[in-house]
Amino acid sequence: MEIILKEDIIGLGYKNDIVNVKSGYGRNYLIPQGKGVIASPMAKKILAENLKQQAHKLAALKVDAEKKAEALKDVALCIAAKVSVTGQLYGSVGVNQVAEELKKLGHDIDRKIITMKEAKTVGDFVALVHFHKEVTVEIPVKVVAENAPVEEKKAEAPVEAAPAVEAEAPVAEEAPAAE
Repeated sequence: MEIILKEDIIGLGYKNDIVNVKSGYGRNYLIPQGKGVIASPMAKKILAENLKQQAHKLAALKVDAEKKAEALKDVALCIAAKVSVTGQLYGSVGVNQVAEELKKLGHDIDRKIITMKEAKTVGDFVALVHFHKEVTVEIPVKVVAENAPVEEKKAEAPVEAAPAVEAEAPVAEEAPAAE
């Protein structure tokens, strides 16, 4: 079944693309949700005319997408996650964590335009950001263990706490001597 998409659907196609889908997917999901229409000959003619008239708008959208992509060109993410002794993550690092890290860096990117194979181990991965059908940015994502820095901080804390305990002990001993 041929469908003309009315909006971008990651993994299927972009707005105004004509795609072949299974009949059930088209009839039961895409058309009722308003994400596509049946690609009849008349609908294809209307689509061609609309694309011809909107060529300058589409060019402006592409330029805007290229500007956003240029801003993300040199961005590399480092995400800390809880890791077991064997190097396996508790859970996984996915699109949501990548979107949160980008937001912390000042890039407000919708998680729906990011694709990434979920990271279940420590290592280097690649997240793709699809701004436009012709503009995609690869962002390197490094997943590191958060356990190691936490243990160093815990080791320093008792050293600082020990003198405080010793300072309290002589005060307690002096009080009975004063009585």
